Amino acid sequence: MRFIISLSLIAALFSAPSWAADKQEIDAYVEEALSEFYQHSPAGKKLAQRAKGILVFPRVYKAGFGIGGEYGEGKLIAGGATKGYYSVSAASVGFQLGVQRKSQILLFMTSEALNNFLSSEGWDAGVDGSVAIASLGAGGEIDTKTANQPVIAFIFSNKGLMYNLTLEGSKITQIVR
Repeated sequence: MRFIISLSLIAALFSAPSWAADKQEIDAYVEEALSEFYQHSPAGKKLAQRAKGILVFPRVYKAGFGIGGEYGEGKLIAGGATKGYYSVSAASVGFQLGVQRKSQILLFMTSEALNNFLSSEGWDAGVDGSVAIASLGAGGEIDTKTANQPVIAFIFSNKGLMYNLTLEGSKITQIVR
């Protein structure tokens, strides 16, 4: 019974028509997420101003009951312009129970990191590129080691009953919008 419920949950989570947003929705959610990010993380904003590209997933939904999954849509901004729309998805197995909505921002700090991402046909976090998860220290500053990585991720606005600060196993794929 638990397995059937888990499979139903995963199927519902990844059913594209029920989650698919159009360009205008994605754009509005991205602007909202960036505004919130800049307001709560001045150090993150400084890094974003230096980034070669910013990939924003404003609403990533995660659900799990033994078997879990997550899905979200967003866009890549480089040079002040939209360079494409993307989805992020992941599946997981293990102790988990709950539902969560979070926002993810990936900063591509070097041209090489951005070009590697753009030239991939499906980018796996941790496989195609090492991603440093940023955490704020005393005074809201970001660890110097993290700040010098080629790809830096911020995960924020955790809402729900599940908490997991990882991008490991996340697959990012370009979508047509």
